[in-house]
Amino acid sequence: MSEKECLGKMTNITPETRIMMMRGEDGRQGYRRQILAALAVSLGPFAAGLSKGYMSPAIASMQEDRLHKGSFTVSDQQASWIASLSLLGALVGGILGGMAMRIGRRSVLLMTALPYTVAWLATALSTSVDMISVTSFCGGMLVCCITMITQVYVTEIAVPEIRGCLSSVLKILSQIGFLISFSLGAYLNWHQLALVVAAAPVLLFLALLFIPETPSSLLLRGKEEEAADSLQWLRGPDADIRQELATIRTNILASKQYHDGRAGKFKVLLSKRLTRPVLITCGLMFFQRFTGAHVFNFYAVSIFKKTFRMMNPHGGAIATSVVQLLASCLSGMLIDNVGRLPLLMISGVMMSIAFAGFGSYAYYDYVFRNTTDLTQTVQGSYDWIPLLCVLTFTIAFSLGIGPISSLLIGELFPLEYRSTGSALATSFSHLCGFVNVKTAADFQYYIGLYGLFWMYAGLAVLCLLFVVLFVPETKGREIDEMDPKYVESLCINR
Repeated sequence: MSEKECLGKMTNITPETRIMMMRGEDGRQGYRRQILAALAVSLGPFAAGLSKGYMSPAIASMQEDRLHKGSFTVSDQQASWIASLSLLGALVGGILGGMAMRIGRRSVLLMTALPYTVAWLATALSTSVDMISVTSFCGGMLVCCITMITQVYVTEIAVPEIRGCLSSVLKILSQIGFLISFSLGAYLNWHQLALVVAAAPVLLFLALLFIPETPSSLLLRGKEEEAADSLQWLRGPDADIRQELATIRTNILASKQYHDGRAGKFKVLLSKRLTRPVLITCGLMFFQRFTGAHVFNFYAVSIFKKTFRMMNPHGGAIATSVVQLLASCLSGMLIDNVGRLPLLMISGVMMSIAFAGFGSYAYYDYVFRNTTDLTQTVQGSYDWIPLLCVLTFTIAFSLGIGPISSLLIGELFPLEYRSTGSALATSFSHLCGFVNVKTAADFQYYIGLYGLFWMYAGLAVLCLLFVVLFVPETKGREIDEMDPKYVESLCINR
């Protein structure tokens, strides 16, 4: 049979048939190595979680610390720059990471791990707001490369049956890092906490030495023998990988033929294969970043100080991170069984209610703070209300839009566009994050804490509408490299 005939046959069979063809009787034995590889790269999101959880206690420490020689205090505006510059750096990192990803997923992770450690060592030694701002920017740039590429790595090595679960492992490790930073932040100052964060990328570098590059990346660069070795390692020594390897190879050829039939690069870039996934993923990233759950991670201690009367703000932040971790674990168990869309819709409904509730409490506290009725009540008797609202929107965010928006970046983009598409979506995500974190203090000044969270409630409602109208279900599907025409079918089809 000619290559062209083989190409036609391979691209016309159904996704379900491909799964059956590629999974032999011993297919499940390969799960163990895929899990080990996912755990190895998940040390990248673990380091990212440490850095994300660092900001809230560190900013509180910087604003209070007047005891140690060489330390400095920062204003609210300076704190917003320190927090948001890491996201501005991530915007640059997304672009650079997308370009560098073409030389290999594992290779880029190895190149960025140790410089990330250096950035955090520099943070620990910072002696001014300007210096810590520079290190925040550099750290954000490097961590964006790491988190973006680890998601793509897991997407490319995992079979559909466990892909969503393994992707959730990345989020779970990130939440564990987040929890560790919040917990240690109650006892360590910002210098000491930065040294803890600096240790994590070293563990990532060491773990990467024991896992292979992704087969798809190797085949895309013409390294067939290395791709076969990688796929064999991932699927297990007794697995028959010939069909799966041939399918990936054939669809890479199909992608090249597809583009050869297009007139000019500009039309290729405007094709549905790229534009639709970009619009869907960027839409989700917009709503993921412009929520109170995201900005709360940076200002948790400060916000709790404004709403709590008796409860310890650090204790509230730690409780929030524990719930975030548990919700991420629950998402990992549900995402491949329930599906992406139901979790996204539940997330949107719960977040809108919780944001509205938190905003209402903040308004009540603002209006009646000095009234006779409020002062006659037991001090701190209402602290459970804002805490409950925060825990609710934290669960909603970690259950749905938090992990799933990142997962869809890896699932919706075809192989030849995966580096470009991931860079666009990730960079846009961090641009939105930068704007949200930087302007949160300004919005709070002009419309109050209650107005800020009412605004987030409205955005959560719009997020729900966007999910219902535009986001496709990808549960159980092969990633798009197995079907060059799949992305063109993404539309309002429910």
